[in-house]
Amino acid sequence: MKKVVITQSNYIPWKGYFDSINTADEFILYDDMQYTRRDWRNRNKIKTRDGLKWLTIPVEVKGKYFQKINETKISDRSWGKDHWNSITHNYSKAPHFARYKDIFEELYLNNQEAYLSKVNFLFLKTICGILGIDTKFTWSGDFELLEDRNERLVDLCKKTGATDYYSGPAAKAYMDESLFEKENIKVHYFDYSGYPEYTQQFEGFTHEVSILDLIFNEGPMATRYMKSFTHEAVKSLS
Repeated sequence: MKKVVITQSNYIPWKGYFDSINTADEFILYDDMQYTRRDWRNRNKIKTRDGLKWLTIPVEVKGKYFQKINETKISDRSWGKDHWNSITHNYSKAPHFARYKDIFEELYLNNQEAYLSKVNFLFLKTICGILGIDTKFTWSGDFELLEDRNERLVDLCKKTGATDYYSGPAAKAYMDESLFEKENIKVHYFDYSGYPEYTQQFEGFTHEVSILDLIFNEGPMATRYMKSFTHEAVKSLS
């Protein structure tokens, strides 16, 4: 049995994204796809005293209507300093901020990557390390890709030896499951409902924020508030 997830890279994504990584045996970053504006590729939310705040990596988009995610370049190298200042301002009093401060400060202030995909990957790998996730990462660009969307996904599953393909619930609208069935590949959809609440900074609670919120607030116990971890895995992080 081999479980594969194929999806675009996101910037400091929410806990559900990391549950999908942890579920997979191989996680394929699908960054040969077209970059979409006002999406999760280059931005995410943090919690602040004044409500939710977007942290957005500025990228070059003018005249580049069909550029791929992995072709998208960062337009202002000072973004890291700006984001780190916002994170520090809003999370410095969180219970576990000091534990991870040096790790993220290094990523934000000394990151020299010019392409969005590479920046996302650095954050994904770092956060996976913190959470104890050791899933194998590969890039869609490592493979020869077919034109048809569904056939392309099936082919990637075949090339990686997948027996089970996991996808987000929104994919039900376009997924041709019969193509997977012909290749004896089972299709599964993540259920992102029912997450337990944890102690957040500031008033109110929201699930739809970056994983950084959970890490800074719950530290080694962060995986208790995720759905793909066992209690034993939590103990190993303590």
